[in-house]
Amino acid sequence: YGQFIEHLGRCIYGGIWAEMLEDRKFYYAVGTGEPSWTIISPGDSSWKGEGIPYELLTASPWLVIGNEDTVRMVTEGAYVGEHTPEIHLAGEGVARGIYQERLGLVEGKEYTGRVVIADAGGSARIEVSLVWGEGEEDRQTVVMGNLTRDFVKAPFRFRAGGSTGNGRLEVVGRGEGAFRIGAVSLMPADNVHGMRADTLGLLKELDSPVYRWPGGNFVSGYDWRDGIGDPDLRPPRKNPAWNGIEHNDFGIHEFMTFCKEIDTEPFIAVNTGLGSVESAAEEVEYTNGAATTPMGRLRAANGHPEPFNVKWWAVGNEMYGSWQLGNIPLAEYVKKHKKVAEAMRAVDPAVQLVAVGAVGDWSREMLTTCADHMDLISEHLYCQKRDDVAKHVAQVPNQVRAISDAHREYRETLDSLEGKDIRIALDEWNYWYGGYFYGELGVRYFLQDALGIAAGLHEMFRNSDMFFMANYAQTVNVIGCIKTTKTAAAFATTGLVLKLYREHFGVVPVEVSGVPEPLDVAASWTEDRKALTLGVVNPTDESVELPVDVAGATLTGNGRLWLITGDDPMLYNEPGKEPNVSIESHAVSGVSGSVRVAPLSVSLFSLDVQ
Repeated sequence: YGQFIEHLGRCIYGGIWAEMLEDRKFYYAVGTGEPSWTIISPGDSSWKGEGIPYELLTASPWLVIGNEDTVRMVTEGAYVGEHTPEIHLAGEGVARGIYQERLGLVEGKEYTGRVVIADAGGSARIEVSLVWGEGEEDRQTVVMGNLTRDFVKAPFRFRAGGSTGNGRLEVVGRGEGAFRIGAVSLMPADNVHGMRADTLGLLKELDSPVYRWPGGNFVSGYDWRDGIGDPDLRPPRKNPAWNGIEHNDFGIHEFMTFCKEIDTEPFIAVNTGLGSVESAAEEVEYTNGAATTPMGRLRAANGHPEPFNVKWWAVGNEMYGSWQLGNIPLAEYVKKHKKVAEAMRAVDPAVQLVAVGAVGDWSREMLTTCADHMDLISEHLYCQKRDDVAKHVAQVPNQVRAISDAHREYRETLDSLEGKDIRIALDEWNYWYGGYFYGELGVRYFLQDALGIAAGLHEMFRNSDMFFMANYAQTVNVIGCIKTTKTAAAFATTGLVLKLYREHFGVVPVEVSGVPEPLDVAASWTEDRKALTLGVVNPTDESVELPVDVAGATLTGNGRLWLITGDDPMLYNEPGKEPNVSIESHAVSGVSGSVRVAPLSVSLFSLDVQ
C-alpha cells in the first residue's frame, strides 16, 4: 500500500508545499495590465476534463504599482533564471513596486517569508506589506534595512487582521533610483519545513509506508539537479510534461524531509526519457553515496553529509507511451533500460529497481530481455465513470485481476522468469474522470469511487502473491485522495478507504468463497490472530444479510464495525465544510452466522476469535 506524488497541478505546489505565492522567482516577465490567469474550459485545445473550467497561470501573477515604466526585466546580473524585475522609483512620497493578490488569509494567523533584494542605484526605502482589506488599517507593513549592491535575503513576519480569499502582498520602494527583487516567499508561519501543516496532518493519518516521486510524466523531462541547492537560486522552469511552471522548490532534500516527517519510505523515479544514463547514476550517488564521492560531496555541501540510503527506484515512467518525453521504440528502450540499471547498480548494488511495464507486448519483452535488470515491474491502471454503480465499482478489481492474470501467464511461458519472483508494482492506480475542481487534473471523488477503491484493494489482497506494491495515484488534489483550498484540507472519499484499510485490515490473507454478486468480500487475520477482519463492498441500494461461515476458527460474536456509507453514490467531501462521507465506528455483538451490510457501503468488520 503506497502513494504517489507528482509535480503536476496542485499536488505539491498548492497542496503539500506551503508557498502561497505564484511565480515567486519571476519565470514570467512582470508587466502592467496583462491578465495573469487564463480560464481553461470545455472546448479549449488544452482542456482535458469535463464540467467546470479551471484556472491556469499563463502570465505573470505580479501586478505593478506605478506606471508602465516602473518595472524593467533585466537579464544582466539576474538573480535566478533568465531575468529579474528592476523597480524604478519616482521620489520619496511615491510608492513604486509590485504586488500579488488572490492570497488566502485567516484572521489571527501568522505568516512568514522573505524577499531577496538589491540596490540598483539610488536611495530606496523598501516596504513589504500584507493586506487583507481595502481600509487603511487593513494591512501590516515591514520596512526593510539598508540595501546593498549585492542581493540579500530580508525576512518578514505578519499577523493577518482579517480573513479573505483575496489577500495581497506588496513589495514597494520610496525614494530615488531603483532596486531589484530576486525572489519572494510567503508561507503560513505554522508550516513544517516548508510543508502545509493541515495537509501534513492528513498525510500522517493516511500512514502510507512508501511514496513514489517525482513522476509520472513529469520525470521524463526533469533534471534532478534543478532541485538541489539554495531554493531561491533554483531556476524556475516550464513544467516539461504538464501545464504551468515548475518552481523547483521541492527537490530531493525536501522530498526526503517529507518522507521523514510522515514516516514513510522514498521511492524515486529516474529520468529515462530525455535523461541520460550518467544522470541516473549520479542521482543514485547523490542520494546514497558516501560524502567522499563526487555526488556525495555535493550532497554534503547542500546540508546533508549522511547518505539518504534510498532503496526503491523506478527506472523511468510509461516509456511505452507516445505522450512520454523521450519515447523510443521498445527494441531500443530495452537497451537503454539495461544500461541505466547497470549504471545504477554499479553505484549502489543494494538498490531495488522497478522497470516500466504495460501488459501486452511491452511487459512481455521487458520480462524477456531485462529480467536480470529489474526487481519489480510496474503496471498502471485508470478507470472512467460508469452509470451503473455496480459496474463502476467492478472496473478496478477487474483490471487488477486482468493484470495479475497476464503476469501469471508470463511466468508460465517465459524462460527468462524461471527461478525468479518479479512481482508487480502497481505504482499508479485510480479513477480518473469528471471536472477539474482543484486545478489541473483536480477531479472530485464520490462515494461510488470509494467503493471501487475498496474493491480494488480486495483484488490485490486476493493476488498478493503477485502484487508487491500499489501506489494510489495521486495523493493531493491531482486525482488525489486529499483535497485542499487555500486555507483548508480534507479527505476525499477515496482517502477515507485508504486510511481505513491501512489502520484496521489484517495482514494474513484468508480464503473467501461463495460471495453473492455484486458484493465484493475480502478477509484476513490480524497479525496476532486474535481477530478476523472482513471487508465488504456493497454497491447496491439495499442492505444485505451476508452469511458468514468461518472454517477453522470460532467467533466470539463480538467485534467492531467501521462503515463508510451514504444515501447517494455521488456524495463527496469539500475542504472547509462538514463532510458528507466519513468513517463511522460501531461495536458489534451477537454475530452468529451472518452480518448485516448497509447499502452503498464499505464495511470493515473486526470479529474477535475465541
